[in-house]
Amino acid sequence: MIEIRGLHKSFGALKVLQGVDLHIPLEKTTVILGRSGAGKSVLLKHIIGLMRPDRGKVWINGLDITRLGDKDLNEMRKKFGMLFQEAALFDSMNVEENVAFPLREHTKLSEKDISRIVAQKLEQVGLPGEEKKMPAQLSGGMKRRVGLARALVLDPEIVLFDEPTAGLDPPMAAAIEDLIIETQRKLGRTFVVITHNIHTAFHIAHKIAMLHEGRIIEEGTPRAFRRSSNFVVQVFMSRGEEKEVK
Repeated sequence: MIEIRGLHKSFGALKVLQGVDLHIPLEKTTVILGRSGAGKSVLLKHIIGLMRPDRGKVWINGLDITRLGDKDLNEMRKKFGMLFQEAALFDSMNVEENVAFPLREHTKLSEKDISRIVAQKLEQVGLPGEEKKMPAQLSGGMKRRVGLARALVLDPEIVLFDEPTAGLDPPMAAAIEDLIIETQRKLGRTFVVITHNIHTAFHIAHKIAMLHEGRIIEEGTPRAFRRSSNFVVQVFMSRGEEKEVK
């Protein structure tokens, strides 16, 4: 589904990605794990074509998107849905308008069909009948659910998640993790999640890849990841588990 090879990206003297190699399998959930500031969001922006690499390639379904022009990139992005950190809802729009936004931008569907699809997606994420609420009336967890409904509204092949549980209390974070698992299982789409939360990673992932100092230093199933002999991985996991215990 997604193949990344030799990806480099610098901002002035700051080297963020220094030769990232990563295979993201079809119809699975891949979690890119790493500390804050490790370059996870920069990598995600390369996957969706919002950034151009200094060197390296990104293939989506066998197509090298680093060579595409703006028009073809925009067309390719229709394959993607994205749940932004903290949902990034439009404050001036109600729930229905937020979820319907991609449909109104990218399709010629009737308002009746749009309302039907929005209601379907809201029910799918556990928010039936909440169409008329404003973002200010929603909890953090509800905002993430609305954001997920919006990410799914065009039935994308690939869904990207930027720190989906950041800032949520443990019960709400667990509910969002369960929703991600259930949605991926039901739809069978390719999910890519970036997070620094170890618990989230092990809960939802089919595959985990750790980004450190601009490279992927370990990747594999959650079970294999726990057995890693890489010192950086061991320290990262031990510190994360200490925080969770506290």
